[in-house]
Amino acid sequence: MRIELATAPGSPERPNEDWASGTLPASGQGGVLVLLDGVTPLRGNGGCVHSVPWFTARLGGALVELSGSRPDLPLAEILAAAISRTAEAHRVTCDLSHVRTPQATVALARWDERAIEYLVLSDSVLLLESPDGAVRAVLDDRLTRLPPGSLASNEIADATVRNKEGGFFTAAADPAVASRAVTGRVPAADVRALAALTDGAARWTEVFGEGDWADTLGLLRKTGPQGLIDRVRELEEADAAAGRVRLRRGKTHDDATALLVELV
Repeated sequence: MRIELATAPGSPERPNEDWASGTLPASGQGGVLVLLDGVTPLRGNGGCVHSVPWFTARLGGALVELSGSRPDLPLAEILAAAISRTAEAHRVTCDLSHVRTPQATVALARWDERAIEYLVLSDSVLLLESPDGAVRAVLDDRLTRLPPGSLASNEIADATVRNKEGGFFTAAADPAVASRAVTGRVPAADVRALAALTDGAARWTEVFGEGDWADTLGLLRKTGPQGLIDRVRELEEADAAAGRVRLRRGKTHDDATALLVELV
């Protein structure tokens, strides 16, 4: 088994708000993958005295610990417990009811010799490669199904679709959001590799159309996660130089993280 990951901030002037971990148990069987993409706060930091990297580190650490120590709990319950634990760490000092209280997208996987469990919430991507090379993308596609104009501004999105019915959901302070995640379980024999991408790394496929998800996993295997991120940065620079505006939210670069797990 091999785990490889890389991350790069969208700007050297801002902290990287992504968080990732790949862990193996001492027994050598099974493992856990956690990938979070923190949501950049607006002015005022959503009534919270803590940074988004503080939040993603707290939530990510709880997800790793609970995923490994509580094999009896399904991943949705693991996420709910991790959100509750993180919320309690700053409930006294921060306004957790604020629509922009620190939050993150989630890609989570746990495996043993029998099965692969997975969970995806919001727009991070989890890829599962079968022994014959076919690649399945596990996606939470709510952002692509929003009503027209609902993302026209941060104010509109926050008032109408962020963590609201008919909109999209992220891991913030409400553990009930875990029930909104895309979850599943497949036999371990049906998967030879896993990959997880924040949307900044998934731009290679989703924004630039350089290949499909199978091509993405092939590039990860050939060049490693850093190679994928480097290629995304090259494409972003070319777009910016040509004056093209394909990138969402007006960012030339976004925090980008990729993680590859070779199971066999």
